[in-house]
Amino acid sequence: MIRVVGLDVHKRVIEAVILDPEGQVLRRSRFACTREDLEHFARKFLTKEDRVALEATTNTWAIVGVLKPFVAEVVVSNPLRTRAIAEAKVKTDKVDALVLAQLLRVDYLPRVWEPDDATRDLRRITSRRAGLVSDRTTVKNRLHAVLHQRMMEPPVADLFGTKGLSWLRGLALDPEGRSAVESELRLLEGVQQEIGLLDTVLVKKAWVDPRVKLLMTLPGVDVGVAQTVLAALGDVGRFRDADHAASYLGLVPSTKQSADHCYHGPITKQGNGHARWMLIQAAQHLAAHPGPLGGFFRKLSKKKNRNIAVVATARKLVVIAWLMLKKNEPYRYAQPKATEAKLSRLRVRATGKRNRGGVSKGETRTATHGTGQGTRAVPSLSQVLAKEGLPPLQLLAPGEHKMIREQAVGPYVEKIHTPHRVPRASTKKPAEGAVP
Repeated sequence: MIRVVGLDVHKRVIEAVILDPEGQVLRRSRFACTREDLEHFARKFLTKEDRVALEATTNTWAIVGVLKPFVAEVVVSNPLRTRAIAEAKVKTDKVDALVLAQLLRVDYLPRVWEPDDATRDLRRITSRRAGLVSDRTTVKNRLHAVLHQRMMEPPVADLFGTKGLSWLRGLALDPEGRSAVESELRLLEGVQQEIGLLDTVLVKKAWVDPRVKLLMTLPGVDVGVAQTVLAALGDVGRFRDADHAASYLGLVPSTKQSADHCYHGPITKQGNGHARWMLIQAAQHLAAHPGPLGGFFRKLSKKKNRNIAVVATARKLVVIAWLMLKKNEPYRYAQPKATEAKLSRLRVRATGKRNRGGVSKGETRTATHGTGQGTRAVPSLSQVLAKEGLPPLQLLAPGEHKMIREQAVGPYVEKIHTPHRVPRASTKKPAEGAVP
């Protein structure tokens, strides 16, 4: 007999109900939300034919891991969609568990995707790092508050750079202020240390994950953004198309439609808020980008305000990222030198290996050699991708030729596919009294 089991999971207790195939209650149980009590319940009351339903929450996947050996299937439901289907006037733990079981019995329970172990691990680490960064910001704000309360302005632009921290440590303050500053500096040092340790783990994971390097070819996207997006999306094959991926991250407009009236409002802000915030921060840097993404940003910002352009560009980043991951292809309009620098930083941080610069053995010297006019080589995008072991670029689709014409970025596209040299910026200071 295939039974269904509904679990209403809380931080400390679990309410369970077991139904027969006709929906009749066979048993109700309430027990502590611990591994030992959950295993005891599973051994005593569950069979290999049972199907279990519970809502997604903080410890969902730990509960799933405990129950899987004892039952045929464990289904995790989306709490927002479940609530929309079956919102009860009387809401108790018993009612919630019964609703989950009945929805599963009739195969009407909205499921969530179950991430694999690697994705789950990446989600935990990126989430912890985001929490530590938030703690660091809080500590910095408290240090600014100490100075503000005493009407003191730091003499440097970056209070938390080397010079700013040195100034803080030597600042003459009243005993209470000095005690507060020293306390916050200790906390800041500890949080920075923890962030550094997590960054080391994340960089090593990024180096062996080709998807991270692929996403890093997108302008504005570095290791942190790439890993946060991958942790949120997981397997991109589960999305029907790129629009569904953008919707999953809450970067699509909310819509209210009735009869002939249709209203499009702010974005839904559903899904992973940290990933959405990271993408929006990445989009902030694209206003001056010479490629199609920069053209899209500038064109939209003329019609709408900047905030709308930033969010729309963040949505476009998700759409492009989904296509890149789906086709295993790097971004076609990346700036070669900037992309090379990002990927080189990742390599150095992960392995400590630096590429040898200068002219290779047997290579002809540049025409400006010995003239005092320094130049540096700018490789083509294809050369950068080949050097870093990324897949080659594919031929442009007909629609992309049209987009290049509309965005007027033809010269830029031609330039990134052609190796060339540019003058090297001079680092020498002008002589005293010389006209700059």
